[in-house]
Amino acid sequence: MRSTKIVTSFVTSQDKILILKRSDKVKSMRGLWGAVSGIIEGNEEPLHRAKVEIFEEIGVKSESIQLLKAGKDMTVSSPQYPDHQWHIFPFLFKTEKTDVLLNWENSSYRWILPDEINQYDTVPNLDEVLLNLL
Repeated sequence: MRSTKIVTSFVTSQDKILILKRSDKVKSMRGLWGAVSGIIEGNEEPLHRAKVEIFEEIGVKSESIQLLKAGKDMTVSSPQYPDHQWHIFPFLFKTEKTDVLLNWENSSYRWILPDEINQYDTVPNLDEVLLNLL
């Protein structure tokens, strides 16, 4: 079974969390809601990749975010990819910025209360990743 190491970062502001709708231009999980995420390249530190992805996907620089928690890494499967597992390194960051500048990877965003996560069609186990951080 193949495994891909990824970071999944929730960004919070004013008691809400940011979720992003994956665009039709990405390779996987198109049209599903998720957090800021990206593939860890080589021996890269997950925290470093998380900060890079936050800047690339929502335009917030590392000096404008504060790490609140690094969650326990976890492995999830997806029905879309039966012979594949995702090894997730979860993070929770805080920012004062609520303006989001999306890149091509996501088509829209919403600031929601954490208990609203199940009202969205999300990437697999997103609610568990969030629970791991709260």
